[in-house]
Amino acid sequence: MKLYDTKSRAVRELTPLIPNHVGIYLCGATVQGSPHIGHLRSALVFDILIRWLRRAGTEVTYIRNITDIDDKILNKSAQAGAQWWAWAARFEREFAAAYQALGIEPPTFEPRATAHIPDQIALVERLIERGHAYDDGAGNVYFDVHSLPDYGSLTHQALADMRTTEDEAQIDAVVEAGKRDPRDFALWKARKDGEPETASWNSPWGRGRPGWHLECSAMSRRYLGEAFDIHGGGIDLRFPHHENEQAQSRGAGWDFAQMWVHNAWVTVKGEKMSKSLGNSLVVSEVLKRTSAPVLRYVLGAAHYRSVVEYSDDTLAQAEASWERLTSFVERAAKSAPEVGEADREALARVPLPEAFTVAMDDDLNVPGALAAVFAEVKGGNAAIDAGDKTGVAVHGVAVRAMLDVLGLDPVTWGAGTDGAGVAGGTDSTREALDKLVQLNLVQRQGARANKDWGRADQIRDDLLACGITVEDGAGDSTWHL
Repeated sequence: MKLYDTKSRAVRELTPLIPNHVGIYLCGATVQGSPHIGHLRSALVFDILIRWLRRAGTEVTYIRNITDIDDKILNKSAQAGAQWWAWAARFEREFAAAYQALGIEPPTFEPRATAHIPDQIALVERLIERGHAYDDGAGNVYFDVHSLPDYGSLTHQALADMRTTEDEAQIDAVVEAGKRDPRDFALWKARKDGEPETASWNSPWGRGRPGWHLECSAMSRRYLGEAFDIHGGGIDLRFPHHENEQAQSRGAGWDFAQMWVHNAWVTVKGEKMSKSLGNSLVVSEVLKRTSAPVLRYVLGAAHYRSVVEYSDDTLAQAEASWERLTSFVERAAKSAPEVGEADREALARVPLPEAFTVAMDDDLNVPGALAAVFAEVKGGNAAIDAGDKTGVAVHGVAVRAMLDVLGLDPVTWGAGTDGAGVAGGTDSTREALDKLVQLNLVQRQGARANKDWGRADQIRDDLLACGITVEDGAGDSTWHL
């Protein structure tokens, strides 16, 4: 498999440090507010990558952190009159619900910054001992960017061209005051007057808390070792966050990430999704208007290095594609029951079309992979029309196996195929629903036989208003939710 490495600016072969095992660290949520769809893209991209690696028989250790202490959390919780830890826990749960709603499988482990304070203090001490960090005598500790000759190598920037290496939103006069150079960045921040006592920890430099970048260096080492295969995140994290992570870890003497994989933004009307722009689309609200698999399709169908423009048009395109996939799987399962009966273990043993595997191995080319899926759908529909049940089974199971890798298997999502046109619920509810719909279809068939097209269309439209789609085939009609 080949992936685009941001640092080398080239597509490189993924060569795991440990044969048949890939260690991945992904920067997760800063739980300061509700997750919007832009937050979900990194998790979804890496969900697809990890599904593909595991489908190929590779063991994956996947760490996705939670930043549950930082300036933004403290400021927003104070404005709301809430305890900072309760504020963080509330939105951590919202993120977990959003991940689950979109079918994003959980990481191997999801460490919190507040649970790894000793690891972070130990890293700061190591950096001081190695001459890469200094304290200001007032409880703050800084990384000396001049101490690392290749600082800026991740983002290909010269130190002389930089004004600061801090996140602009987290710069304050108190922290800046102790720096020898304004381009140094904070490793440990002294507790300020007015901040909650509970938001600080004892350290060799006094009560304080870690800087934003420190946690990821400490936690990646704890769970993946001093060197691991892939570090990922949104492209906006490259600087300063990932640049500073790399500096800390290299300063500590660790090899750190061998490859950097970054996904592009989600935009609305050409603007990056962010709370500051006021165009955030909170996941829980979007899912009131859009089904979860359609939203997953929107966020995952484009190449991960391409911007996703979220709009009514992209939603409509995704809905049409999802409809085409679910309709095919349902039709195929009715013709060849084994299509709907295969579980995930069985799907994992199905040979995949070469076009799909080539696309997925080529820098996770999901658009190319989906082209292979729809080619199989076309072949499967031809087999259905020809009454070739063997061909239907081959194409149908292959489609489901590929979609499982993409997290879009209709049966898993409850969109397909028990003969009644709906999965989920009890057997009795499915049977009752099928009988009710069939009564309408019989009446519609009678209207069509009498050339009462207005009545036939009305029955179809009434069913559609209830969320039931009717499709007319050769000799009969089928339905699905």
